Amino acid sequence: MRFRIIVLAKQVPDTRNVGKDAMKADGTVNRAALPAIFNPEDLHALEQALSIKDKLPYAEVILLTMGPTRAAEIIREAMYRGADQGFLITDRKFAGSDTLATSYALSLAVRKLAPYHLVISGRQAIDGDTAQVGPQTAEKLGIPQITYAEEIRSLDAKKIIVKRRLERGVEVVNSTLPALITVHSSAAPCRQRIGKRLMKFKHARTVTELQNETKDYTELYTERPYLLIEEWSAEDLKADAVSLGLSGSPTKVKKIENVVFQLKESKSLSNSDKDIEKLMQTLIGSHIIG
Repeated sequence: MRFRIIVLAKQVPDTRNVGKDAMKADGTVNRAALPAIFNPEDLHALEQALSIKDKLPYAEVILLTMGPTRAAEIIREAMYRGADQGFLITDRKFAGSDTLATSYALSLAVRKLAPYHLVISGRQAIDGDTAQVGPQTAEKLGIPQITYAEEIRSLDAKKIIVKRRLERGVEVVNSTLPALITVHSSAAPCRQRIGKRLMKFKHARTVTELQNETKDYTELYTERPYLLIEEWSAEDLKADAVSLGLSGSPTKVKKIENVVFQLKESKSLSNSDKDIEKLMQTLIGSHIIG
């Protein structure tokens, strides 16, 4: 049996370019108004999976993402870097999902991909910074979880040993498999695209994407079925509609604000006791601390 690794990844809006149109009236992010990128920490997670594949020739890396049709872009990106295949969870019923509804849908998809040995995701997404989806997914799957992973020290078919990056040091822990780990930003960065894989998977598309193509790719996909990225709807996952989207999301975004510090707002301080005391008084007085 192949060692199956499922990487949970997300296409996120580039939060470096948040403008006035970044939020809809219902409190959800207006993703169409923002450039979309591969969530940075999910790229670190992908690298951990690919590193395992380098050591275990029988390992299989599958990228799983939830989002609109354009989210298939990160599946192709993962394939260019070494992933074997990908699945897109997409349905209007998923729109507006918070971490609880997202983890519910992801857990159903992971179960659909069983048997699996390891689920890996980034610690958190830059459009939410909650770090909740990974742990919630593990909880719904009923498997052990290791968070803040920085390095996978060793693993076999039954056990994994991981170094965690904590606020005040590191910790080495082990877990039985299957398990879910979330990867810290201090982990190794993801490798670059591989030229041969770019040529091999550049025409990989979902069914929805193919419907929007002007060319007929029927013959190509008959000859190369690995180019078809499978889409799963709420019905495919046998999901409870009440637990999806806005109806399944107890948390709501109230406001999005882009804060940019200007040079004129900065202050230069020395390491003298007087300057440090003055800084502490300012921070306490403005209720930033204390």
